[in-house]
Amino acid sequence: MAILGIDYGQKKIGLALAVSAVAEPFAVIRVKKSEGIFPRLKKIIDEEKVERVVVGVSEGEMAEKSKIFAKKLAEISGLKVDLEDETLTSRDAQALAIKAGISRKRRKKLEDAFSASLILQKYLDTQGF
Repeated sequence: MAILGIDYGQKKIGLALAVSAVAEPFAVIRVKKSEGIFPRLKKIIDEEKVERVVVGVSEGEMAEKSKIFAKKLAEISGLKVDLEDETLTSRDAQALAIKAGISRKRRKKLEDAFSASLILQKYLDTQGF
């Protein structure tokens, strides 16, 4: 079962993919118009044969925007979309990337995908995958 993890942001969306019990960074999509993101995500879902989606949810106003995004993605994709707490994942992703010796340029480029992989891994671990 392929599961797509999403670190939702208004300018960038980080994606991670798990086809086993391990989440891996997949891509970062730059958002120009919010409506344009859904066809791109649907294409990835279809190509990667995704069966479930996990969207990270933070706190405050962004949490509400993430929930609205998740609901719309569920409607468009026809898939179950679960929500997972993403508190501090960006900070943790950056720390792990630094520890792994990843260059600042590459870290900046893929930071959201690393965050998505932490969100997805947390979900996998708590669900017993």
